[in-house]
Amino acid sequence: MNTQADGPTATLKKPRSKRQRALEQKRLREKQIEAAILPPAEPARVRGRHWAMVLGFVLVVCLPVVIAGWYLTARAADQFASFAGFTVRQATQTAPAVEILGGLTDISGTSTADTDILYNFLFSQELVRAVDDRIDLRAMWSLPRNDPVFAFDPDGTIEDLVHYWRRMTTVSYDSGTGLLEVRVLAFTAENAQRINQTLFEISTETVNDLNAVARSDATRYAAEDLQNALDRLKDARTTLTAFRNDNRLVDPNSAIQGQVGILNTLQAQLAEALIELDLLGETTRNSDPRVTQARRKIEVIRTRIEDERNTLGFNDNTGEASAFATIVGEYEGLIVDLEFAEQSYTSALSTYDSAVADANRQSRYLAAYLGPTIAERAEYPRRVVLLGLLALFLVLGWALLVLGYYSLKDRQARL
Repeated sequence: MNTQADGPTATLKKPRSKRQRALEQKRLREKQIEAAILPPAEPARVRGRHWAMVLGFVLVVCLPVVIAGWYLTARAADQFASFAGFTVRQATQTAPAVEILGGLTDISGTSTADTDILYNFLFSQELVRAVDDRIDLRAMWSLPRNDPVFAFDPDGTIEDLVHYWRRMTTVSYDSGTGLLEVRVLAFTAENAQRINQTLFEISTETVNDLNAVARSDATRYAAEDLQNALDRLKDARTTLTAFRNDNRLVDPNSAIQGQVGILNTLQAQLAEALIELDLLGETTRNSDPRVTQARRKIEVIRTRIEDERNTLGFNDNTGEASAFATIVGEYEGLIVDLEFAEQSYTSALSTYDSAVADANRQSRYLAAYLGPTIAERAEYPRRVVLLGLLALFLVLGWALLVLGYYSLKDRQARL
């Protein structure tokens, strides 16, 4: 048998238990973990890229900061600030005296659109040109001869001057209250105050122009209506005067009343004559001369009545225009036109007066709650702030360059 042939040294393998197999698997995992652990890193050494980063920090950060610090302390000219505050005030009604700031904010709240216009105007080329024409801005802002960074080039164009204006002038606008605050910088305190004062004067003129335009718009249509009504009234009166001259009558109504009175008198006389004729007919013969005379009188009175009625236009059997009736009709039409023209003129005049009153009540003007101030010491340029911001941005820029370099280097190593 195989067991006898193998000899006494042969051993039989016994089956392993679950515990033994678990221990072996645990030892195998520990060996794999030990094999995956990298050996300890070697001590760090200064390489060429480290010196390049240090050199870059010196060139990108330190050197510009040193140069900027030297320029700010040795060459940069002092700048003085002048402050002014104002608002566009709209006089809508007469109110009792109130606190100055509260009163301004309450009233200016109704003229926000005008304040918006003024705010945009303060940065316009038109304003800069007007200020330059009055006080020579170029000469004021080009005083420092050894400060090319902060001073203005006197040979610059108007576009350059507008750009520099926006550097030296700061406008703060609160749309809720309508308050404007202006800060103007210059190289002398007097020049800063003068520039601010001139800015305020030109702004006042601009607001006055806006007020004139608003008033003109408010009264223009009312004035046109008033002029039309006045022309109509003049034409009506001229036509009525010509009618009176042509007919030689001041008031046809009065004339017709007189004619009617005459007609009534003739009617009464005719009645009396008829009664008298009847009485004579009862007491005398027809051949009596008194009867003939009475009949003649009656015929004359009737003829006169007929003429008066024709004159008044009561009889129009011929088909021609009745004289007095036509005249009275034309006169009454002219009177109606005149009355209508007078009423139209009265209404237009009232409308015009109301428009003028409204325009005066809504007049706008610039109210200053803070006059142009004059500085006693220079607060600008803020050298420490400028130097700190410059250093901060240079450090950030240098850090971005370093991070970008290491990112590219890591990517190339992976590839």
